[in-house]
Amino acid sequence: MVSKKAKRSMENINSRLQLVIKSGKYALGSKSALGSIRMGKAKLVIISNNCPAISKSMLEYYAMLGKCSVLHYNGNNIDLGTACGKTYRTHVMTITDAGDSDILGKL
Repeated sequence: MVSKKAKRSMENINSRLQLVIKSGKYALGSKSALGSIRMGKAKLVIISNNCPAISKSMLEYYAMLGKCSVLHYNGNNIDLGTACGKTYRTHVMTITDAGDSDILGKL
């Protein structure tokens, strides 16, 4: 059972993600995430809670080297894909431009 506070914060993140999808620039998937982190374009990396441990640690390490923020999403990969408005699953989402959303400032 999820507490009301956790559910509210998840809905808040989902609404900000939808705004990023509409007005900003993003990439889905671990390969594109690693590429954008290496090039220095990534501002925020969102990782689902059921991402494999080796991928999670590698993404966190590269994010630390690239000086970008990491957000651990409270849902699984199906929830993250649905929050992005896609019909498929995704473990990682990288935000390169937030657009009209304030998701970068609230973290």
